[in-house]
Amino acid sequence: MKLVIINYGAGNIKSIQFAFNRLGVDAILSNNPVEILAADKIIFPGVGEASSAMKMLKESGLDTLIPTLKQPVLGICLGMQLMCKSTEEGNTKGLGIFQTDVKRFSTDLKVPQMGWNVIKNLKSPLFSGIKENEYMYLVHSYYAEHCNETIAATDYGINYASALQHENFYGVQFHPEKSGTEGAKILENFLKL
Repeated sequence: MKLVIINYGAGNIKSIQFAFNRLGVDAILSNNPVEILAADKIIFPGVGEASSAMKMLKESGLDTLIPTLKQPVLGICLGMQLMCKSTEEGNTKGLGIFQTDVKRFSTDLKVPQMGWNVIKNLKSPLFSGIKENEYMYLVHSYYAEHCNETIAATDYGINYASALQHENFYGVQFHPEKSGTEGAKILENFLKL
């Protein structure tokens, strides 16, 4: 299987690459459109700030390529948020794959939400074999609002979409690569989609 992790300068790609190595898959890090188009599966990662991440995507032309992909694509953390219509972070227009917006958590909360929290209302083969209220590891100050594409929810001051799916595009707010055996199971499920 050819798995490509899109390498556009935004954060946590090594830990994702190691997580797939543990599953016996060698992931290629690339921002080359030819390699991305030839992949069987694609990971769209992201850690950092939305407007600068979007600027890097635009500079490499990936902002127009990603929404046209036909193979399964998994956005992680900021990757998922950039797949939404917009985010309040840096007042950034997203890729518009998921029909929802990303908002900042209320100032009444400790922000960022950092640590373990549960995912529930699971609705996708991505979560095959994962129990309701399973703990996942999260680090974020912004959240995706619920929409018809919500496939998992989490509570943190507000109930928000912690996973989304539209056709071949999947997004998770949490970090499966840092979420132990259950996180690894989600990555394995993604490989089987």
